[in-house]
Amino acid sequence: MEPHPAGTPAPSQSSQHSILKVAAASFIGTAIEWYDFFLYGMAAALVFNRLFFPSFDPLTGTLAAFATFAVGFVARPVGGVVFGHFGDKLGRKTMLSATLMIMGAATFLVGLLPTYESIGAWAPALLVFLRLLQGFGLGGEWGGAVLMAVEHAPAHRRGFYGSWPQMGAPAGMLVATAVLSAFSRMPEATFLAWGWRIPFLLSAVLIGIGVFIRLSVAESPVFEQRKREAQESGPPVLEVLRKYPRQILLAMGARFAENGCYYIISTFVLTYGTERLGLPRTSVLNGVLAANVVHLLAIPVFGAASDRFGRRPVYLAGAVGCGLLAFPFFWLLDTKEVFLIGLAISLGFIAHAAMYGPQASFFSELFGTRVRYSGASLGYQLASVFAGGLSPVIATVLLAKSGGQSWPISIYVIGLSVITLASVYLSAETFRERLTDEAPAAAQAGAGGSQGRDAA
Repeated sequence: MEPHPAGTPAPSQSSQHSILKVAAASFIGTAIEWYDFFLYGMAAALVFNRLFFPSFDPLTGTLAAFATFAVGFVARPVGGVVFGHFGDKLGRKTMLSATLMIMGAATFLVGLLPTYESIGAWAPALLVFLRLLQGFGLGGEWGGAVLMAVEHAPAHRRGFYGSWPQMGAPAGMLVATAVLSAFSRMPEATFLAWGWRIPFLLSAVLIGIGVFIRLSVAESPVFEQRKREAQESGPPVLEVLRKYPRQILLAMGARFAENGCYYIISTFVLTYGTERLGLPRTSVLNGVLAANVVHLLAIPVFGAASDRFGRRPVYLAGAVGCGLLAFPFFWLLDTKEVFLIGLAISLGFIAHAAMYGPQASFFSELFGTRVRYSGASLGYQLASVFAGGLSPVIATVLLAKSGGQSWPISIYVIGLSVITLASVYLSAETFRERLTDEAPAAAQAGAGGSQGRDAA
């Protein structure tokens, strides 16, 4: 691929500064949202089973806590539909500030919740409600953040700049893990009494910073152009379901290995390490912490690689990597060696980054501008219900039913990888397609569709 495809001018210094500002704002805002979301997931593995479900045995309590974790994923498609509709109608920028505030308010309130000991069954009920709000906010967040980056980016760098909001996931996980790890060093009684609440309450400060940054960037130029043309259209979600059902289904399938494996690597590993292997909580958290640095650095590398080699080859490599690591991942964990635990999580995150890096540009290129927010959000968020939301629950059940054996979980991971391999194989290559108001030609085709029309 040429440095600048035919008909595409080299970006000016001012436009380069603009995309860097937009990409940085997308990264920071998304990192804050993921901090909120991941903090809940880690607390579900380490705290909520004891404070909100104390009447269960440890494994059942963990399963109940992970069930509340999964509830957030159920709300994400609803957020994707609602914010996708208004994002396609009114613009990407306004929706991003709204999702950030909803997410932050829910997270802050989790830090104030009374426990089961204080108010009984109302405690887990309120926890579930706030998790629903988190999922609703995050459901609208992803589509707007990646579209701001992708639609501002030069055509030949959409993969790279689209990976910036994707870096928000490991950055948010990194901060959440670091903060929770620091407070978890408190004496056990102190941590369970009030120490776990501080990371949730800190969300209020982060949200203020995020909203300020997001309000400082310009609206997507691709959306502004469509708005000037004043084309009449119906509800975007209905239009995208009518015109792009294949793209939505393939995007969903492409997420199964990426999303499902991620939550096994990042969230279920905490339960496996502390309860199955009997490792100290800080040892497992430190392994996740170190691996997230690797993950953060790998995502833009694979995003840039997709600009050179295409979205499909890079994505397929990641899915293959997840499948190949399914058994070795647990073999390394079972050594109980801190270094090898960190290595296992790092290798899993590298395979994940190969899918997650090009994902923002890949999904964005499947849909026309008029319905891109709705389409990308639906494909992304619907899969999260069945993949990421259920994977810690399924892994916990498999662990219990097998008497503590990890091999059924490895088979499950391989199954997720096969679904993703098939979906990406059946998708068409879009990395040289135009971002227009209609579906890109390659996205309309099947696998092996248009491979090389120059972007503009």
